[in-house]
Amino acid sequence: MNQQSERSVRPRRSFIFSPGLRPDMFPKALACGTDIVCVELEDGIAPKDKAEARTKGLGLFAEPQADDGVERIVRINCLREAFGLADVQAVLATDTPPPALMLPKVKSPDEIVWLDDLLTERGHPTRLHVIIETNAGLEAVHDIARASSRIDALFFGGVDMAAELRCKNAWEPLLYARSRIVHAAASVGIDAIDVPYLDLEDLPGMEQEASLARDLGFSGKGSIHPKQIPILNGVFTPDEAQVAHARRILQAFADADTGLVVVDGKLIEKPVLREMNRIVAIAERVSA
Repeated sequence: MNQQSERSVRPRRSFIFSPGLRPDMFPKALACGTDIVCVELEDGIAPKDKAEARTKGLGLFAEPQADDGVERIVRINCLREAFGLADVQAVLATDTPPPALMLPKVKSPDEIVWLDDLLTERGHPTRLHVIIETNAGLEAVHDIARASSRIDALFFGGVDMAAELRCKNAWEPLLYARSRIVHAAASVGIDAIDVPYLDLEDLPGMEQEASLARDLGFSGKGSIHPKQIPILNGVFTPDEAQVAHARRILQAFADADTGLVVVDGKLIEKPVLREMNRIVAIAERVSA
């Protein structure tokens, strides 16, 4: 596993796709309030338009990007398909690679190691976000999560996963799959992001599912429309009491320089520090 830059602790409460074919929509997506904008080259692009979307989507990064707190990702095609190989070749060919790539339909850690090696050879610092949406990927998710230090998050692809598992695309039937992804992400200290809620008119239902995902351990949830984003950000934003508690814990460890401290009468150990840093990072993003 190649050691790249430290994994970033940053808010990943919400994300939205922006079509690679429509570069004019990218600034609108960046301004909609989401934490992550993902330029789409995969499912949202017809085969006949893949080459054009690739050129236009990757071309967005030819110019320096604003430091606006929004994470930028490009979802390429599956690495086991010709379109995905063409996407990788284009990324390797450019001197201005996207900050991160989202990898769909990942089935094994070998795919991640292969891409990591190519990016390292090329000298690209590009980060990786991995979608777990296949039965094979779910089976290997712990090894996948450990395959590269470039990985910042695991995304749950619930629609494809339900089809593979032959189960209903609903909370209860997919609870095991979600839990396994959260477990794998937590084991290496990366984020887990839940699948978008597809009923655009059922905002209360989306809010309920987002709350369940948050309580299970997810860091955020995808959206299919900007009107979903304020609700998602609200669900995954810690309240003032949580932020104050996190700051007290971080300060206590900074003062004590030890492996455990007592805060508000409770024993706290160092493994909680990443979550406390994430809470503070979200609070600082919101206040900014």
